Amino acid sequence: MLFFMQADIGLIGLAVMGQNLVLNMADHGYAVAVFNRTASKTDEFLKGPAKGKQIVGAHELKDFVAKLKRPRRVMLMVKAGDPVDEFIDQLVPLLEKGDIIIDGGNSHFPDSQRRFEALKAKGLLFIGTGISGGEEGARHGPSIMPGGNPDAWPHVKKIFQDIAAKSDDGEPCCDWVGEGGAGHYVKMVHNGIEYGDMQLICEAYDLLKKGGQKDLAPIFAAWNKGALDSYLIEITAEILTKKDTDGKLLLDKILDVAGQKGTGKWTGIDALDRGMPLTLIGEAVFARCLSALKEERIEASHHYEAPKHAFKANPDQIAQALYASKIISYAQGFMLMRAASEENKWKLNFGSIALMWRGGCIIRSKFLGKIKEAFGKNPKLASLLVDPFFIGEITKCIPAWRLVVSEGALMGVPLPCFSTALSFFDGYRSGQLPANLLQAQRDYFGAHTYERVDKPRGQFFHTNWTGKGGDVSSTTYNV
Repeated sequence: MLFFMQADIGLIGLAVMGQNLVLNMADHGYAVAVFNRTASKTDEFLKGPAKGKQIVGAHELKDFVAKLKRPRRVMLMVKAGDPVDEFIDQLVPLLEKGDIIIDGGNSHFPDSQRRFEALKAKGLLFIGTGISGGEEGARHGPSIMPGGNPDAWPHVKKIFQDIAAKSDDGEPCCDWVGEGGAGHYVKMVHNGIEYGDMQLICEAYDLLKKGGQKDLAPIFAAWNKGALDSYLIEITAEILTKKDTDGKLLLDKILDVAGQKGTGKWTGIDALDRGMPLTLIGEAVFARCLSALKEERIEASHHYEAPKHAFKANPDQIAQALYASKIISYAQGFMLMRAASEENKWKLNFGSIALMWRGGCIIRSKFLGKIKEAFGKNPKLASLLVDPFFIGEITKCIPAWRLVVSEGALMGVPLPCFSTALSFFDGYRSGQLPANLLQAQRDYFGAHTYERVDKPRGQFFHTNWTGKGGDVSSTTYNV
């Protein structure tokens, strides 16, 4: 029992993720102390899954902290928001200078930034770490995205990298992300991309089904052997084979109303705040919102007939459209992270982030290896869309991509993410957009000024369009 008095790390919060992380740590040779607000849950865990392992429980926080080696490492796996702050407030009086508090929940990055600063002022080290992979990942190897106080990283690096998933070349899907709220920021963008990936797959499924394809599971299984190889495509193929108790496809009995926990919304709001065109993830969030209007959709369906159009795209063309749209989603996500990194001086390593997402997490895919290579060749890459590999991939997909989006429109099949991905691509590749007219309109009604093509950037002009206005111009807000 004396051995347990010197646990390598402590974890608070024994829900599914917490329990599985503890078991993962124990499997890798670490002694772990555990605490749960409901003491009976601690006892049940110790008598059940933790039995016979280097895991010890405590019913009081003081006793829990006393079982930890110095510097003490305390990991919180509790509900994001107030519960995290409440536990931090209880822990602070029990800890000493140099001890480490780790928030492994799904916290919003501004909260992590605030906690990092508050604990630093008290001499305590804070890590806010994103963890992805769900129940299975936590147990056998998640993707871990730690950020916060860099002085804490050497004290947790080995534990985190030991329990993390490993990429095909054996590299741990875990590395230091950056200071302050950087870890939870990267996790937030990961979740936003996850929203986009899932919606894109749903749109491909909808096209296949409404386009007359009967057996969809083999199509997704085949896609999973090529460029679209990923966890989400893999599980979609499995979902499409699952039968209900009556032998019919279970998927057909699931109500078409999607839930969400807010991380996709956070990503979209952050993109708007930074003036970044994160269009695909935004549409993925709105698609979930639209799905929630089930009764209204049913009512509207009684008033409008679907177009009568025979679908002309095949599964290979849909796969190309899906692949190209996926590239757009990741390109937008990394553009957003670059903007945040520059603003917050985080110095994010985008190749390392791609590696962290190669295994363990929900968006893990073969595709991420190419993103790592792109940033490995050019760490200052402005966008994946100007990397030679992705230029080649997009170029090959363009004909099928345009056909699929057009056919979807002609069939009346909603393709919010396929469509916005193509629209973004066409905007990003355009040297000339109609924003000159938009600026003229703004100047006409609000004297908001404009720049001229025949003058240096940064010089602003105002025209008295009607002859009745004055020469005073409005200040300009540029995102």
